[in-house]
Parts: sequence; C-alpha cells; structure tokens
Amino acid sequence: MHKLTLILCITIGLTACEEETPMAVGQLESDRIEIIAESNEPITAIHVMEGDRVASETSILEQDGERIDLRLEEALSNIARIEAILTEQVNGPRMETIAATQASLEEAIVERDFRIRDLDRLTGLREQNLTSIESVDSAQMRLDTANARIEFVRAQLAELEAGTRVEQIAQTEASLAQAKAQLRSLEFDRSRLRINALVPGIIDSLPFEVGERPRSGDVVAVLLAGEQPYARVYIPEPQRVSLGVGSSLQVYVDGLEAPLNGTVRRIASEPTFTPYFALTESDRSRLSFVAEITLPERTERLPEGVPVQVLF
Repeated sequence: MHKLTLILCITIGLTACEEETPMAVGQLESDRIEIIAESNEPITAIHVMEGDRVASETSILEQDGERIDLRLEEALSNIARIEAILTEQVNGPRMETIAATQASLEEAIVERDFRIRDLDRLTGLREQNLTSIESVDSAQMRLDTANARIEFVRAQLAELEAGTRVEQIAQTEASLAQAKAQLRSLEFDRSRLRINALVPGIIDSLPFEVGERPRSGDVVAVLLAGEQPYARVYIPEPQRVSLGVGSSLQVYVDGLEAPLNGTVRRIASEPTFTPYFALTESDRSRLSFVAEITLPERTERLPEGVPVQVLF
C-alpha cells in the first residue's frame, strides 16, 4: 500500500512538472528621450508640466532670443546693401554720370591746351633770357600733369560707357548668396531657441525653471516616448529559438484582467548572463534574452514599472 502511494505521488509530481507553463517576466518601460538645449540663453517660458501628455511638435520651452534678433537685423541690412549694389551694377551708370565725366574730360583738354600755350610762352622768354630755367621746368611739369589727367578721365568715361563687367556682377551675386545663407543659418538658430517635442509621449522631468540659464548641451526635458509603454521581459533560453521579431505573444499586466496581444519588436542577440558556451546543458536553461514587446493602443496610457509576464 505504501509502495503504491509512493508511485502515485511521483507520477502526480512528474505530471505537474510537465504541465507547468514556461513564462517570461519583466515590466512596462518607455524609451527615455533626453531633450537638450543648443544655446546657453536663459529660459523665458515653460509651456508644459511634468506628467503632461504631449503630441509631436508641442512646444516645451523657449529661450531668450534678443541677442540673435539683433544679428538677424544686421544680416537683413547687409542683404539690402548688397542687393542695392547689384541693382546698380545690372542697370549700369546713369546718363547724368556719363555726362559729368564727359564735361570733366573737356575741362581737362582745355587745361592741357592752356598749359601748352604757357609752356611755349615761357620757352620763348627763356630764349631771350627773360625768365629762369625753373619756370620753364614748372610749366613742363604742369603740362605733363594735364596730359595725365586727360588719360585718367578718358579711362573713367570708357569704363562708364562699357558698363559693369560680368565678373563684377558675378562677385556681387556670390556675396548676396553668402549673405542669404548666413541669414538662413541665423533663422535656424533662432528656431532652436523654441524647444519642441519631436515625438508624442509624457513629460517625465523638467530640470530647469524659468529664468535659469542652461549650458549648451544640458538636458532641459526628459520625454517618455510612445503612446504606450512596451513590455521589457526576459525570454528563457528554451523558448528563444521559437521567437523572433514580429512574433505575437499574450502579455499579462498586473492590474488588468485580460491579457494584451503584443508583438515582439526586438530580442537581444546575446544572453544577459554567463555565455552559453561556458555552461552545461542543464545550466543553459537558466539563460535569458532581453526582449521588447509592443503593446496595442489603449484609451489610457499604462504606467511604467508595472510588472508583466508572458506565458508560452
């Protein structure tokens, strides 16, 4: 009788062991996105609070933009100046400018003719020994100056009549393109003073207050990304070979009566503990692989940190 009872107990125990369902345990987690400041300007406004649910492109905070606004005004003025120069070069010189230069040329010619007559007069007086050599030399120098001025004014007139060179217009156009690129760069920097959420999620942390000045690169907000957290579980080694990215699993969340249908989005390629090649066959069953399981959308967002389990 005792022998029969012992056999029954062993049989029942083995049956219970065989029927024990393997499982993976873990908890709900979210990707933590750290949002940094790219400028060290002081914070002028914070539009959200910790725990707020935000959509993509929601404004989180703003930094002071007075300094960069001044640089934007300077850039706009520089563009206006270069555009005026380019317009003048394309249109060419005004007729009034050409007429004024022609009048200067005629004036230079009259001056030269006068200097020629003056030199001839002084040369004749010198031949009669009625004037000094120095006076003749001075008259010659004034004549040379008058001839040089004629050549200079003629060159100016020729340049005006020919118009602006193509190379000059190209240089001005390049300067204008550079100035506009600098303006776009400043406008981009200005937009970065308004820090937005790039993905939907929950505001988890706001380390700074209004008026504080974060350093460039400081974390000014931490966002828990996604409409729902995901289940981070540890897959036992015996079940690893039958699972892959895209596999469907039922996830039991503490506090929910019905399981949720989840989809595996990632499984670690290496176990979390001792490498398998250093373990015996019986020990390898204790290895586990970290997996992330995407959960379906719900009206209410599940809280992070809640324990979960997956039954295989």
